[in-house]
Amino acid sequence: MRKKLPIYSSESKSKVVTVKVATVAEPVVRRSANYAPSLWSFEDIQSLSSEYTGEDYKERADTLKDAVKLMIREVGNPLNTLELVDDLQRLGISYHFEDEITNLVEVVYNNYYKTRNKWNTMDLNLKALGFRLLRQHGYQVHQEIFHNFKDNAQNLKPNSLKDMVGMLNLYEASYHSFEDESILDNVREFTTKYLKENQDKMDESISSLVSHALELPLHWRVPRVESKWFIEVYEKRSDMNPILLDLAKLDFNMVQAVHIKDIKLESRWWRNTRWATKLSFIRDSLVPSFLWTVGFGYLSQYSLGRSSLAKAVTMITAIDDVYDVYGTLNELEKFTDIIDRWDINAMEELPDYMKICFLGFYNTINEISYNTLTNTGILILPYLKKAWADLCKAYLVEARWYYSGYTPTLQEFLDNGYVSGAGPVVLMHAKFATSVGATEEILERMAELENIDHYSSLILRLADDLGTSTDELARGDVPKSVQCYMHESGATEEEARGYIKEMIRDAWKKLNKERTLANSQFSREYIEYAANTARMAQFMYGEGDGHGRPEITKSHISSLLFNPIQGTK
Repeated sequence: MRKKLPIYSSESKSKVVTVKVATVAEPVVRRSANYAPSLWSFEDIQSLSSEYTGEDYKERADTLKDAVKLMIREVGNPLNTLELVDDLQRLGISYHFEDEITNLVEVVYNNYYKTRNKWNTMDLNLKALGFRLLRQHGYQVHQEIFHNFKDNAQNLKPNSLKDMVGMLNLYEASYHSFEDESILDNVREFTTKYLKENQDKMDESISSLVSHALELPLHWRVPRVESKWFIEVYEKRSDMNPILLDLAKLDFNMVQAVHIKDIKLESRWWRNTRWATKLSFIRDSLVPSFLWTVGFGYLSQYSLGRSSLAKAVTMITAIDDVYDVYGTLNELEKFTDIIDRWDINAMEELPDYMKICFLGFYNTINEISYNTLTNTGILILPYLKKAWADLCKAYLVEARWYYSGYTPTLQEFLDNGYVSGAGPVVLMHAKFATSVGATEEILERMAELENIDHYSSLILRLADDLGTSTDELARGDVPKSVQCYMHESGATEEEARGYIKEMIRDAWKKLNKERTLANSQFSREYIEYAANTARMAQFMYGEGDGHGRPEITKSHISSLLFNPIQGTK
């Protein structure tokens, strides 16, 4: 572009002529988040290995599984039955015994929980543990089972292990509530207060469990993370079963060997994109991104799904940095339009760094779609394209807010933010990451899953804001839900954070209800994926930005992905 500038001639100062001169382009001022380099190099990841891959380990695991199946067949009263199911789930090995557990839970429900006249004959522990496990498995157990819970709790003694286990199970049960279940709301408030006030009077063996639960209830915890923690706790229990413990340790290490194989493959993909070197302003988030996928679904049969999701989460992080940190508004407008049109020919309109970003992204999504097409015969590309375009449009809305200095209302922010939090994109990939091969069924059920997608994505957005908004504001980002509520209501930051946490509890209640509506293998499996997405958000952002600042989650990454449990036979 050329600009006309007035100059005076050498002959007469009163005479003005114009000449065309080239304007010197002003340098583009870009923000920088000063992200630290990855804690794990390509060479570090490629050097990983595990010994837990041989036939000997498989044979040993099969022998232990046979012993557990015999144990399940011989289990006695309903409390022992439910405690065994609970231990198998928390140790991370229940997936080996799905049919047996389904039968056990069905028998317990029909014999003890289906009719109201049996509720009053149960002790508090049986009521609470049964309620939690049955709701978890999709049974409609009424909250009225706890209508007299305060009467049951009057004579409990804090120094009694049995009594406090019952109170702890009652606390955990309350987090499986639906909307408008006031009895369970009262249960949660009562048990939280009781456990906090009496924790110093409890036996040491139960006190650590109480501290763990008060920090975050079991229902909100990531299964794989919880299993690693619970194996160590279970080993110290006086009633520990060595067969269960040996299987849990061996299975953890064998599954971890699969994760190591998976992450080595993903690190080669990430290196080939060259984004980490060519786009120096982005976060190199491959390892924490892979941790997300283990949280979504850690089982060995989810390897292909983890591959898709690891790529998706890593690219989400990088593209988020393009919008939040580096791109100008004009560049972002063009980038969003080209992604929306999915037009490789329009790439020439972009600056060089965006060409690299777009081409790597375009090729990866097409490859994911191609792999699904060859395996299932179903073309998922239109669904992935739309989900990613919606994400980029939501990012662009926030970029416009930033450049205009606009602070949205909380509702405005959340209407856009549940998408910009990347939940819908992650969950779209997750729909095709389950073990269900009938992709046509998945496509047919898309509309049924909209509520699940929304609630899970909302929890992800809110948990992200609670953990990252301080860091993001410091580098000049747009206000998040906490700040929007403060601006709109005049609340203090502490009050705003309390309000956001209450919104998370409400979203969980709605997600809990959806579990009882699941009527197929796919819907049950997918709901668990969606719930794990919410759980991973609360885990990753519980102590700050555990995704953007992986030093926060470094110890978890090492113990879950790299270091086997010692003492395995």
